[in-house]
Amino acid sequence: MTALGFLYPGHSAEDDYRRIEQLLGSDIRMDLVHTDIGEDTHRVDALRELGAPERLAAGMEGLRLTGAETVVWASTSGGFVHGWEGAQEQVRALARLAGMPASSTSFGFVNAARELGVRRVAVGTAYPESVAALFGDFLRAGGLEVVSLRSSGTATAAEAAGWGEEEVLTLARAADAPGSGAQAVLLPDTALHTAACLPLLEKTLSKPVLTACQVSVREGLRLADRRVNAPTLGALFTREPLMQA
Repeated sequence: MTALGFLYPGHSAEDDYRRIEQLLGSDIRMDLVHTDIGEDTHRVDALRELGAPERLAAGMEGLRLTGAETVVWASTSGGFVHGWEGAQEQVRALARLAGMPASSTSFGFVNAARELGVRRVAVGTAYPESVAALFGDFLRAGGLEVVSLRSSGTATAAEAAGWGEEEVLTLARAADAPGSGAQAVLLPDTALHTAACLPLLEKTLSKPVLTACQVSVREGLRLADRRVNAPTLGALFTREPLMQA
């Protein structure tokens, strides 16, 4: 049994983790602990406070009791708003606090793109433009080329969590701008429900689609040195790695 731990802010799309756990169909357990979201707003200052050390520490108190072997801070915006160096320090502090391998969804996107061997990416976000731009900067710092960046401008995680399959597909299509040459499409908001529509997204766009809950789980597996073949979870869970993550 491999036990993966996740610190997840608030209550939005956490049911995606249960769905992914079922789709993996193997000896993998996912333990999810909710952290305090504070003010639910997609403002940069509030998102920086979302991943404050004391909030992560409070979440770890509960996660330690589960027997998790790795921990992922499952908030994309709660990581990248600190910049590349700040997000690295956040993860290092989390690893020291947890006493186990740690990472975050933000780094999960970069590692997933590297694993698939893609460099040119299109990004579709539910964030306001100011927040989306910071994610673009983070990806560039990780060596990726952002060829398209679309923002839907939702004000809260709760609003994004209310999106259905059609809204997610519309966002992905808008991000994959014609002629951009994107090798993959990234949908970074952990409040979006995407686990059920990954096959549709990739079939429609004819390329890998990386979503927040999906890459969070892959990052936890990477930390645990596990590979799982699960075609219903997209190219990330079916291809052999082309590059060292």
